[in-house]
Amino acid sequence: MTKTSLGLDENVEGLLCYLLGFITGIVFYVLEKESKFVRFHAMQSIVVFVGIFVLQNVLAFIPLFGWMISWLIGILAFVLWIILMIKAYQGEMFKVPIAGDFAEKYV
Repeated sequence: MTKTSLGLDENVEGLLCYLLGFITGIVFYVLEKESKFVRFHAMQSIVVFVGIFVLQNVLAFIPLFGWMISWLIGILAFVLWIILMIKAYQGEMFKVPIAGDFAEKYV
């Protein structure tokens, strides 16, 4: 893998974009100026995890059914988080439907 403007390998920075969800996504999107690979994963992290955060908070206002759906989304989000970190570390430009296309436009 090639080095980035921050001095880390691209795959390591890609993984770190997902580590704390949209927070590290924002950090790496702002700091990384050269690597399109890292900027893609940073933007995808922002879009995916902000979307999940908003969806879960909206569902939290719906008693019982909303809570159950929100809990299920949380489990699925955890699995997606692990998959995204693994794919980024492997050097793949793994795209989440909709979010990946959006992220690709803004890289």
